[in-house]
Amino acid sequence: MVAITQYDRIIGDVFMRGFSAGSTQVPFVRDDLVEAATRLGLQRPKNLGDIPYSFRYRKELPQSITDTAPVGYEWIIRGAGTGLYRFDLARALDLNPNASLAVTKIPDATPGIISRYAQTDEQALLAVIRYNRLIDTFVGVTCYSLQNHMATSVPGIGAVEVDEVYVGLDKRGAHYVFPVEAKGAKDRLGRVQIEQDFAMCDAKFPDLACRPIGAQFMNKTTIVLFEFERSGGDLAISNERHYALVDNAGLSSADLAAYASRPPG
Repeated sequence: MVAITQYDRIIGDVFMRGFSAGSTQVPFVRDDLVEAATRLGLQRPKNLGDIPYSFRYRKELPQSITDTAPVGYEWIIRGAGTGLYRFDLARALDLNPNASLAVTKIPDATPGIISRYAQTDEQALLAVIRYNRLIDTFVGVTCYSLQNHMATSVPGIGAVEVDEVYVGLDKRGAHYVFPVEAKGAKDRLGRVQIEQDFAMCDAKFPDLACRPIGAQFMNKTTIVLFEFERSGGDLAISNERHYALVDNAGLSSADLAAYASRPPG
């Protein structure tokens, strides 16, 4: 059984006070979190903003909330301005790696000292992706890291932060922007981050084709990459690949022959 945390109780109370049968949106403000803690007899959290942040980007919403969503839908928390938030009912987006997908072996170009001390969190993942040029390999475009931890403000949303932003150039001369969201093995990718990445691109890079990327460790040496697109006003996964970093002995002639026989794309 999953333990119910203080954050779970507070966010659940806020949701239930605004929810009624048939609701598709439940707005709330930061002060509602304080009032919920008081009602529940809990100590006021030191960092109020960490409560919605946790459920937007790291944690699953408590079952008291998820049980109210119709089949095929899920509740998410979106930013609605400074200190303003909104529970929105959205079509469910499965961001679990496809267990049936083939794994592609990549010669590990990570410097040995980085491999020795790397953990399995998002910063280690971003470093491994950068050293092995996995974004280039995944999207088929020459890419350059523009900035990591890009913090900015987006109209209608408020403050957003992107783990890393790449820009790219293809053989036609077209320019792209690739916002990358990375998660360690214990965290989860969330649709809110991808939606915010599209909004950030619209606001900050309107002349570039926006292709958001989600990255996650499946284990310490295998990484899943997702690419997203907007489809019919919703999000969709347009590409998914699994990459295993191996030493030279781990990549055989048979592997290379198999990869050469794969259709392009």
